[in-house]
Amino acid sequence: MLKIYGIKNCNSMKKAFDALKQKGLNYEFHDYKKQGIDAETIQIWLEKIGADIILNKKGTTWRKLSSDEQQFALSSETHLIETLVEHPSLIKRPVLQTSTGYLVGFDETAYQQLSAS
Repeated sequence: MLKIYGIKNCNSMKKAFDALKQKGLNYEFHDYKKQGIDAETIQIWLEKIGADIILNKKGTTWRKLSSDEQQFALSSETHLIETLVEHPSLIKRPVLQTSTGYLVGFDETAYQQLSAS
């Protein structure tokens, strides 16, 4: 089963939801704006995907952080995890967990290649 993480009212998320529905794929949605996100999940993402991909430095949430907060987040993996748990909007969206790995961000071609297996 596919599991998609993100925030419901996000354009990238809407595109991802539409693509999954169009393919007839079932998925579980984890809204980390409402449900939060745990440090263990973020730790797995950092190991399997990498901080450069997970951390969205282009968004308004990153720009709203003070330079001290940004430096703290980047100073260690532990601090980055703490920052992402506290500010889940810093996580690039969507994060789609598949049976073979993860897709981060909406890539129409990659979503078109998904299958029900």
